[in-house]
Amino acid sequence: MSQVNNLEGVTHAKKTNVRWHIVIILFIITAVSVGDRSTLAIAGKDMSAALGINPGQMGWVFSAFAWAYCLAQIPGGWLLDRFGSKKVYLCGLCMWSVFTLLQGCVEIFHGFGAIICFTILLFLVGLFEAPVMPGNSRFVAAWFPSKERATAAAIFNSAQYFATAIFAPIMGWLTLNYGWQSIFIFMGTLGIVITFAAAKVVHNPLNHPSVNSEELDYIRQGGALVDMDQRKVKSGPAVDFGAFKQLITNRMLLGVYLGQYCINVLTFFFITWFPLYLAMEKGLDIKTVGFIAAIPAICGFLGGLMGGVISDRILRLTQSLSIARKTPIVLGMLLSMVMVFCNYVDSIYLVVFFMSLAFLGKGIGALGWAVMSDTAPKEMAGVAGGFFNLCGNCAGIISPVVIGYIVKATGHFEWALVFVAVHALIAIFSFVVIVGPIKRIELKKTAAQQ
Repeated sequence: MSQVNNLEGVTHAKKTNVRWHIVIILFIITAVSVGDRSTLAIAGKDMSAALGINPGQMGWVFSAFAWAYCLAQIPGGWLLDRFGSKKVYLCGLCMWSVFTLLQGCVEIFHGFGAIICFTILLFLVGLFEAPVMPGNSRFVAAWFPSKERATAAAIFNSAQYFATAIFAPIMGWLTLNYGWQSIFIFMGTLGIVITFAAAKVVHNPLNHPSVNSEELDYIRQGGALVDMDQRKVKSGPAVDFGAFKQLITNRMLLGVYLGQYCINVLTFFFITWFPLYLAMEKGLDIKTVGFIAAIPAICGFLGGLMGGVISDRILRLTQSLSIARKTPIVLGMLLSMVMVFCNYVDSIYLVVFFMSLAFLGKGIGALGWAVMSDTAPKEMAGVAGGFFNLCGNCAGIISPVVIGYIVKATGHFEWALVFVAVHALIAIFSFVVIVGPIKRIELKKTAAQQ
């Protein structure tokens, strides 16, 4: 064990930094989960031609993941609270990787049979990926003191942008050289291998073989919930509906849920409609669209890391959790609204500039998971995170449809950009006015707990 000497010559053990190893693994696993979601987008063209699936049918296949992912958020969060973060998290990683791998074998079917098989497998992938983000939130709450929590949450949250930049080229190369099936086999196998590697690294703080008492004292004194998975599971109702009611009626949490929904409207615009905006509104070819669409993603990644670092720096200076979390959110959302300026310029360079600034701002302001780690009650951190992620991902179901109807009705994207920017303004209102002071929820005792 490393040691340091003070001026009096007394030897003190230097604290370990195991918590940063944990968040790196969370980053990798989150990137793999996002990569698995994008497999069908890369393989879709060749796969649909080979299996006889038309675009309308492909739309139903695409939707299977989103529905399962949203429906399983609260059950997934409950499983995390009931059985602990590590067991549920790694089980989910292994199972969704197996079902991703199996998608590479669907070529034995054709037409309607292939549609059914793919839909079922994607649905199962969505079910088992559901605990990922609530699990990340629980790990961060358990391992990190408040003054480092935003940076940790920003690191795993930024994996969504990193995955696009890393896995899309790899999957494109695999499709070109080995066929569309190779994408699913590669990503599934990668996930299974990472499961075994993560099992060696990911532990709860009190059970980790490499953490020392100095690090445990440091994170515990800083507000980390090091013992959140140590309590015994009590017999009684599987779900404490009285406690759950407190989660969905608490004003602060309602503001956090609404804010996350609005922030995710920006995310899903860039994921779904931004490439089409460049092609349809600005007349760019597909090759150019692919290159340009990566620029805002890189800015989002950088913004995500910046937001966490800025928030934790403000917390050290002000000792105010509310100021530290809300300031980057407000500034980031204000910056994201510059996308509306694209309605008044014709230069593609200016369009890319404003959109990159917008996604940079979105990344800076995407501190919802840090706030959830700060506020979720210790007893139901998984369920609270699951409901939070459910609200956020509803934006992925609702906003692309609304934007589609706006574009259909107007023939242009002007009002679609306004629609997205207004959600940034609502996010500001939600965090500033509705949320109020940011602090951890303490649940009132219910009949089921007494």
